[in-house]
Amino acid sequence: MDVSGEQQTGVMHGVNRVRLAPESEGGHVIETTALDLHSDDAAAHLDPEYCGDCYGPPAPANAAKPGCCSTCDEVREAYASVSWAFGRGENVEQCEREGYGERLDAQRREGCRIEGGLRVNKVVGNFHIAPGRSFSNGNIHVHDLDNFVHSPVEGGHTFTHHIHHLRFGPQLPDEIVSNLGGPSSDLNPLDGTSQATDIPKYNYMYFVKVVSTSYIPLGSKGLLSSNPENDVQDQALGSYGHAADGSIETHQYSVTSHRRSLSGLNDGTGDPRERQHAQGGIPGVFFSYDISPMKVINREVRSRSFTDFLTGVCAVVGGTLTVAAAVDRGVYEGAMRVKKLHQG
Repeated sequence: MDVSGEQQTGVMHGVNRVRLAPESEGGHVIETTALDLHSDDAAAHLDPEYCGDCYGPPAPANAAKPGCCSTCDEVREAYASVSWAFGRGENVEQCEREGYGERLDAQRREGCRIEGGLRVNKVVGNFHIAPGRSFSNGNIHVHDLDNFVHSPVEGGHTFTHHIHHLRFGPQLPDEIVSNLGGPSSDLNPLDGTSQATDIPKYNYMYFVKVVSTSYIPLGSKGLLSSNPENDVQDQALGSYGHAADGSIETHQYSVTSHRRSLSGLNDGTGDPRERQHAQGGIPGVFFSYDISPMKVINREVRSRSFTDFLTGVCAVVGGTLTVAAAVDRGVYEGAMRVKKLHQG
């Protein structure tokens, strides 16, 4: 979602969803699947004339068969259109046929890792990881939290998380980072960040200030920065930012964070008489990014040799003598003219 309030549902992305076993079982990887954002599964049934019931709400506009709900996903979409909670899909023929409730129960104790990249507009916006199906109610972005709130898992799900790596734009090679005089964590400060909570209804906010950064090696003209009409949409995801001459256009960022309980309780970090959180909101991890108008340019230059140093010293000495001679000549001429005026 960007600063204009519009949801970018058609973004180019390469996001994978990794299912992880419970922490008590070692947290190993169970399955890795490509996350197909905002897509609808094709109906899988034997009868081509099949027209499923939507169980109250009207059929979604993007249904595979107009006026029908052929899949469990289309029934969920229909419920979302009228802001109804869906639950596990009990007594819904499409969901029982597809085993939606069984698959949901089988994954309740699992963890999840999101990995990949996506392309968004270069304006102020946010992306987030939150439970439940997302939909729009008017101009408000909401999630169906019924399954999250009424989880049969003892203690419920939490948003304890670890950020392995988060960057905006291409990653600079380690050699370049070392030449810049600092570790990569200076460019991507969220790398390795961990947050833990035992409260299910909890919200984490990261406010990120993104600064454009260029690295221009020797002999490079920085073609990306000098060509603003470079067509980004024609480039594959992850390839933008690398020029043929070795220059790199990327971003670095700074970040501040905030966390709160959605129940309006104090989080234990201060005096409850001084800090009381507001109630309500969506549980999850939110990243709100802002684009800085500034730009950092790192241009590689040749190191100065001893000969260059001597040349510079001679230039300084020669310039100093030239200026001193000019000043001396001016003072002498002025003194001579004053002397002639007194004698005349």
